[in-house]
Amino acid sequence: MTDLPGAPASHAFTLRQLQYIVAVAEDLSFRRAAERCLVSQPALSAQLAQVERALGVVLFERDRRRVLATTAGAAFVERARLVLRAADDLEAAAKSARDPFERTLRVGVIPTISPYLLPRVTPALAAAYPRLVVHWLENRTADLVHELEAGRLDAALVALEAPLGDVGHAVVATDPFVLATGPDHPLGRSRRRVAMAELAATDVLLLDDGHCFREQALAFCSRARARELGFRATSLSTLVQMVAAGGGVTLLPELALEVETARTKLRIRRFVEPAPARTIVLVWRRGGAHGDALRQIAATLRRARGTPFR
Repeated sequence: MTDLPGAPASHAFTLRQLQYIVAVAEDLSFRRAAERCLVSQPALSAQLAQVERALGVVLFERDRRRVLATTAGAAFVERARLVLRAADDLEAAAKSARDPFERTLRVGVIPTISPYLLPRVTPALAAAYPRLVVHWLENRTADLVHELEAGRLDAALVALEAPLGDVGHAVVATDPFVLATGPDHPLGRSRRRVAMAELAATDVLLLDDGHCFREQALAFCSRARARELGFRATSLSTLVQMVAAGGGVTLLPELALEVETARTKLRIRRFVEPAPARTIVLVWRRGGAHGDALRQIAATLRRARGTPFR
């Protein structure tokens, strides 16, 4: 069909049909996609067939055993995700014109931040934005970045030093690292600031793969020529328990000290300047509808973060 000059362009698909196509690509099942989209399977199949006829392209190979996206279908799905994400941002931008803080925000947060920062800042967010509902999702950085890119998160609290892609961000705090030792460890006996050279040949416990804090601490320990022990913890709390039991030393973010030192007998030494540190930031999709509101929220987080942050 040829569009008239000056008339709005007609398209071979609707946003709803794009949602069906993306759902099939993700679930690789017409039945599961139909259940997710709250539509009958015959109706969903008919809508996909209509799009394929209009485009003149087969998007999916299907038989009784499986569903697979064709090469053309996989490329179409990636672009469809971008269109749907832009449509979500357009709708959010229109709603923001009324009240940018009368909404529900989906915010991710990494495990080395959430148990230490959220209890401090959640009351401040509720007081500053009484009509704002924040749903927090705890996960590792790579997963949060993926969810953010896919439009399933509006923002995330992460460390700026991790691979984040092309995102907008606002700084919440600088979080220095400290050296934590057991009560009987030789490195815990001094009260002076610790120099990198003191860690040479020292056994260090670190988090498991996938934690961005592990990568930052490992980079520092490698420069100090420290030795990583084979055991890798899944949480900072586990690291602390192992170190307190005499299993070596570790690096902790200063953010975690108030909670973790209350549970065990640790000795803490701060590093000589320039001390290792991470930068805690609130990130969002660049060009997304919530950017201005998220900058204000980040400012509220900065005010509410409390000591010992810089």
